Amino acid sequence: VQLVESGGGSVQAGDSLRLSCAASGRTFSSYAMGWFRQAPGKEREFVAAVSVNGGIIRYADSVKGRFTISRDNAKSTVYLLMNSLKPEDTAIYYCAAREGTSATMARDFRSWGQGTQVTVSS
Repeated sequence: VQLVESGGGSVQAGDSLRLSCAASGRTFSSYAMGWFRQAPGKEREFVAAVSVNGGIIRYADSVKGRFTISRDNAKSTVYLLMNSLKPEDTAIYYCAAREGTSATMARDFRSWGQGTQVTVSS
C-alpha cells in the first residue's frame, strides 16, 4: 500500500491542525493504521493507532486528550486531528500501515508515507 500524508504546516501554540493520509494500491480496510512522529535528533515515536474497523484506538500519553485519530475506509484515508498544539509537538509526522491487528511499535509497520512537517511556535 502507498501512503501520502498532507495537512502539515506552521502554527502557533494552542492552534489545531488535521493531518490526512491517503492510501492506494491495496485494500485499505485490511490495514491497521498508525501515526508516528520524529523530531530533530530524536527517535521516531508512536503517536496514535487505529484498528482496521476503527474499534480499537490507542494514543501516546503525550497526546492523549489533545489528538484524535480516525479513519474513513470508503475514502481510504486516515486522519489525525491535533488540538491544543504545543511546541514539543514539532516534528515530521508519518503515517504507517500494517496488515492485521493494530500495533504501536514502528518496527511492526511495513508501509510508510514520506512524512509531513508540523512546526508549532510559542
